[in-house]
Amino acid sequence: MERMKLSRLKAGRKAIIREHVDTDFRLTLMEMGCLPGEPVQVEMIAPLGDPMAISIAGYYLSIRKREADNIWVETEA
Repeated sequence: MERMKLSRLKAGRKAIIREHVDTDFRLTLMEMGCLPGEPVQVEMIAPLGDPMAISIAGYYLSIRKREADNIWVETEA
């Protein structure tokens, strides 16, 4: 398993959220379902690299790369 920022995960890859960087946006991320232990998959990345679409908790979420930089994930084997 590899630990990385969600913003570095390639389209089509799955991972598990492990933690958030402590920012003002942390509560908003958690309200949107980005909770530690939750599986996440990058569905697509915009042509210029921002934003990215992720699948989490049964729905799709569009998130900016700077926001995804605050989420640490662990890739599945």
